[in-house]
Amino acid sequence: MPSADTATTQQQPAAQQQTQTPAQKQTQTQTQTQTQTPAPAPAPTSPAARGGNSGRSRSGDLLLVLIALCTAVTAANIYVATPLLPLIARDFGSAPSAVAWIASVAQFGYAAGLLLFAPLGDRVNRRRLVAVLSLVTAAALLAGAAAADTTALAAAVLVASAATVVPQLLVPLVAERAPAHRRARQVAAVVAGLFTGVVAARVLGGLAGQTFGWRAVFVGAAVLTTALGLLTAAVLPAEDRRPREGRLFAGLTAMPGLVRRSPDLWRACVRQAGMYGAWSALWTSLALLLTQSTDTGGSYGLSTATAGLFGLFGLTASVVAPLAGGLVDRFGAAKAVRNAYLLAAVSVPLFWLGGQVLAALFAAAILIHAALVASQVANQTLALTTTSTPATANSAYVVAGFAGGATASALAALAFAHFGWGGVVAVAGTWLLLGWTTTAVRRR
Repeated sequence: MPSADTATTQQQPAAQQQTQTPAQKQTQTQTQTQTQTPAPAPAPTSPAARGGNSGRSRSGDLLLVLIALCTAVTAANIYVATPLLPLIARDFGSAPSAVAWIASVAQFGYAAGLLLFAPLGDRVNRRRLVAVLSLVTAAALLAGAAAADTTALAAAVLVASAATVVPQLLVPLVAERAPAHRRARQVAAVVAGLFTGVVAARVLGGLAGQTFGWRAVFVGAAVLTTALGLLTAAVLPAEDRRPREGRLFAGLTAMPGLVRRSPDLWRACVRQAGMYGAWSALWTSLALLLTQSTDTGGSYGLSTATAGLFGLFGLTASVVAPLAGGLVDRFGAAKAVRNAYLLAAVSVPLFWLGGQVLAALFAAAILIHAALVASQVANQTLALTTTSTPATANSAYVVAGFAGGATASALAALAFAHFGWGGVVAVAGTWLLLGWTTTAVRRR
């Protein structure tokens, strides 16, 4: 559309225009030409630019895959001893129930590591932290392989579990870099890696322990932890974080107040503690149920390797985690957690029946894994997005979950020794009930 000045010029009498000097006519012609010339079309995106965007996308996908793999390997260290308990007991001349407490030591160690090290993700360079913790974990696993008694083994497991908090340093990084509409799905990918590592620890650990001995399993875990930990540290995005003096462990002291100020974070912590406690009570005692000799009242009398294959049901996580991530992105975390608790509630009577009927145990294992993974994706996404310090909030969340799991595992070991499998199921049911009813009424 021509401007007002141009319209006025066009309306001038011919006689007036004819009186213009040649210089004025040239200026007017240039002005009209500039006014009438259309704006140049935007330049098309070059193939190089498109390739750059595609390259960044592929690079991000490869980083996510590597983080999930590193998470799987490091998370397996928490449970490396669990399927090997019967072999460890035989090597040290003890009853399996007498060494079951080592599984609880691993979970308490992990909770301690979360308190001390995971909040540092908000304050220090994660590259260096991942590398150092991976090397410490590997050294502790090697010390465990050389342990001469259960006390030395428990000390090594405690240190290894405390240092193997690498997954909880990487999950906040994934949440920070993910687009909002895909955040839960990308968190779900790392959660799937975590539970795949748990499955590998139980299945491959049991098979390898039966073939090569439990000490060789600890050595293999140390080698894998070193390789994947250092590789992941090398490719993590660069960070320039210089903590102020005296503020390095500020995240530890900030956790209670952070949970108190955020009802959503508090609810996620309590509900995951209930869910993870129920799962831990059942799963850490399952090897004892399956391998208990029929001569002493057991129902199955399986070998350690065969009992370890039962952990394949944990591959449910590979299917459930992406589905749960999509549901959380679309419908929100509350609905996913509610459905997860319903699945877990159905699994409890099936676990009780599974003490005698193997098919019921199969169904219960699938349900409890699906419930745990869905709850983990929903609650952890909520914990990562509800405050301005995601690493500290995530640490509080996972500490709550593992504290619940470790306490339930310890009680389950005692219950199995005194009341058998029925006592373990009762502990799991109680934990689910506490986790849900405590948060059923909205906190002011």
